[in-house]
Amino acid sequence: MDISKLAASIAESPTVKLNAEATRLRAQGEAIVHFGIGEPKNKAPMNAIASAVEKLNSGEIKYAPSDGIPSLKKAIVQYTEKNYGRTVEPANVIVSDGAKHSISNLLYALINPGDQVIILAPYWVSYPEMVKMVNGVPIIVTPADGGFYPKLSEIEKVITSSTRAIIVNSPNNPSGAIFPDELVGQIVDLCEKKNIYLFMDDIYHKLIFDGKKIAPVYNFTKKDIESTNIVVINGISKTYGMTGFRIGWVVANRKLVKTITNIQSQTTTCNSPICQVAAEAALTGDQSCVDELVATIQKNRDTVIQGLRSIPGVKVEKPEGAFYCFPDFSTLNKDSMALAEFLLKKALVVTVPGKEFGMEGHLRISFAGAASEVADGIARIKWALDPNSPREIQIGTRKVVRDW
Repeated sequence: MDISKLAASIAESPTVKLNAEATRLRAQGEAIVHFGIGEPKNKAPMNAIASAVEKLNSGEIKYAPSDGIPSLKKAIVQYTEKNYGRTVEPANVIVSDGAKHSISNLLYALINPGDQVIILAPYWVSYPEMVKMVNGVPIIVTPADGGFYPKLSEIEKVITSSTRAIIVNSPNNPSGAIFPDELVGQIVDLCEKKNIYLFMDDIYHKLIFDGKKIAPVYNFTKKDIESTNIVVINGISKTYGMTGFRIGWVVANRKLVKTITNIQSQTTTCNSPICQVAAEAALTGDQSCVDELVATIQKNRDTVIQGLRSIPGVKVEKPEGAFYCFPDFSTLNKDSMALAEFLLKKALVVTVPGKEFGMEGHLRISFAGAASEVADGIARIKWALDPNSPREIQIGTRKVVRDW
């Protein structure tokens, strides 16, 4: 039986092949360093774990409201007021199975076949495929200067009568760049003038380095939550190291939230109440874990940047947030998949090809792991690419000799 044309059109995850090879090598005892995984290594907050255990021990693990349990929605309302300076109601919030599910639901709710969604390169690999899955058309805007920030004129140039939404992710995956406040304000103004939705993917909004401050997106509109075109997506995965709990949310106008609730009730029914009480505890509990995570990954960032900048021909911008960097290796190898395969084979380091993020010649490196692993992985990359490196290097329990 043939699969649907839509399913056949969806690209395979770019990391599947590399991860499969990495798993094979690790099973053989090889000392793999994995820079491909987008998750922090910190433990989930203990109060979140305790809340989940308490819920489990109650034995009352039943269906929950499709839009989220009331106490978690209240916590998200408080979180929005504290972090975004905007008062919203529980009816403006819907809880989903992670921020990815939240974005998917938004696309289901708003995109008709042929509608266009503007995606700014470099972009998270799932955005274009998620748009295609609702028969929408992803429109990629790549900065002409090769940097990580589009000009407003470049966005305006691709807007048509079919444009339905723009997705902004800042701090950005894969670059770690933070969009300047001026640019965010310009995009908000553009969306409201053109009646285009702005999907603000804020999953990394707490992971910001060097004491930098960014203005909440609502600062750039005078409209209230019911009339603004801004939709905020967030979740607990990155900030609290709770990727496996799969809890995200959307803050939007009541009509859109109600529509997404209807969609969710017909697909996933509801989210796990165990995960929801854990998310509530994370949001309302001691936030020192967030500060500790930021301090850890900022140190890792500095290690990565120092190491990469010491490799002849490599260009790298210092990430301002998240836990990724997106160095440009094009003077060494313009084929990012070939380069990723080379680094895995020779240095036993997993990276993600930049082509999948909309910029060939780059690699995404996630530095969310342990400091020692990050330092080891960057040293291996330098050894593999720097012609001035020593002929031999110790990788795990064996010595590896340069033969290229």
